[in-house]
Amino acid sequence: MFQLLLAIRYLRTRYIALASIISVMLGVATMIVVNSVMAGFREEMYDRLHGILSDIVIESHSMEGIEETDTVVAQLRAELGDDLQGLTTAIHIPAMLNFPYGGTWVTRHVNLIGIDDQTYASVSDFSKFLLHPENQRQLSFGLRANGYDPRIGEAGWEHRQLRVASERLYERHRQEIRQSQAGNVLEPTPGSGSLAAASIPDGETTADSHASTAVDPFLAAADEGHVFDEMTEQYPGIVLGISISCLRQREADGSVRDYYLCRPGDDVKLTFPSAGTPPQAVHSSFTVVDFYESKMSEYDSTFAFCPLSKLQELRGMINPETGRAAVTSIQLKLRKEADLNQVRDKLRALFPLEIYRYRIETWKDMQGPLLAAVQWETTILNILLFMIIAVAGFGIFATFFMIVIEKTRDIGILKSLGAPSRGVMAIFVSYGFTLGVVGSSVGMVLGVVFVWNINKIADWLEWLTGQEVFDPTVYYFDRIPTILNPFTIGWIVIGAMFIAVLASILPAFRAARMHPVEALRYE
Repeated sequence: MFQLLLAIRYLRTRYIALASIISVMLGVATMIVVNSVMAGFREEMYDRLHGILSDIVIESHSMEGIEETDTVVAQLRAELGDDLQGLTTAIHIPAMLNFPYGGTWVTRHVNLIGIDDQTYASVSDFSKFLLHPENQRQLSFGLRANGYDPRIGEAGWEHRQLRVASERLYERHRQEIRQSQAGNVLEPTPGSGSLAAASIPDGETTADSHASTAVDPFLAAADEGHVFDEMTEQYPGIVLGISISCLRQREADGSVRDYYLCRPGDDVKLTFPSAGTPPQAVHSSFTVVDFYESKMSEYDSTFAFCPLSKLQELRGMINPETGRAAVTSIQLKLRKEADLNQVRDKLRALFPLEIYRYRIETWKDMQGPLLAAVQWETTILNILLFMIIAVAGFGIFATFFMIVIEKTRDIGILKSLGAPSRGVMAIFVSYGFTLGVVGSSVGMVLGVVFVWNINKIADWLEWLTGQEVFDPTVYYFDRIPTILNPFTIGWIVIGAMFIAVLASILPAFRAARMHPVEALRYE
């Protein structure tokens, strides 16, 4: 008991012990805050990465894709059994996207993905990243009349019809001016000056002049000779990553604004390779029906989704003899308890690479470098932060050596009165242990409270400094994500206590080895 009493007495009478406690406290609090924020960011990233990627992807190396889709799907269902919860087929190909804006054409490189709108949502969280509420419930490649995200502004059928009417009126006005200048005034016709369609002179094109004679096989299914009407019909639908057609910019007044180069209801052109050998360039028009916003720039700036059946038709992936359609990938959703790596290895054995030429990977395999980089960053950051507590440990070490020297006479008296060496040693170990317990406990409370209020603190810092903590033109979130992991907090607190005790062992051992006569003679 005397060991603990003396340790507490030394703590209460020495302000240098308070400095050691503060060092441990700040180290523990800093590690808790940083680990919680990193865990929050990591969870957000995992959620968004996994939101577009299914658990396991079977991908063909060839442009022709997987031709015997039905056979492969049957084998997968038989092999996986109850582990399989969802399955869909898709086509992934590179493409060039173009759309008119401001009298010129904007070009974007995209990853075009042909999906089945009935089954794609069963293997990923794709739907929750769409902007239209109805599409979040059930994706449709048909253009909707209204209900789009207010950020987009005017969109859907109303926007399409107003745009087409404006373009036709403008083109009609141009024709009248050209013919008037040529001395051949256009005779008034019924509907002249109205929103009726006007013919376009030979050699002249507008942003959408190609649509005036286009036939829409996706929706119209019209008889031969049908003229496609943009006012009432659309091209095959396409969902674009929001960053493909949106520019985020900071205004002069400091506000951040999104500029949309195209909206749902506008038409775009796509150019992509066919499935033939050698591949040929295929061109087709699509109508934007919604935006995809995962807030991962890699996805939002490159991904575009269109109907699987339409892409198979355009690329020539339907066998005219058998009617079977090929795909480039098969995506699987497994039950939560399933071991993804084990299932992956099982499928690799079922479809050996030497025969089938399929690449079979889990979603973590496909994002391996990124996930590994984040893990290494977290590990190195923890090592660097733990050095803060190590510095506090060296402070405790130096403090204890000073106390041992200062208390040499007291140690000699204790030992001459019969205190055993282990008892003397326990005094200083208890001292270190108490420093660790008090410092880590206060640091834990401080860190947890800081994490709970981190967004309020960020708002206060923004008000105080006039600077945004996270630039919205770079980061697509306005709050700091955090996750408090009890296990992580536990090992941080235990680690801090261990360092404090470890720093006290050597001075305690030196005090225990003192001979009482030598200690008293020293005084």
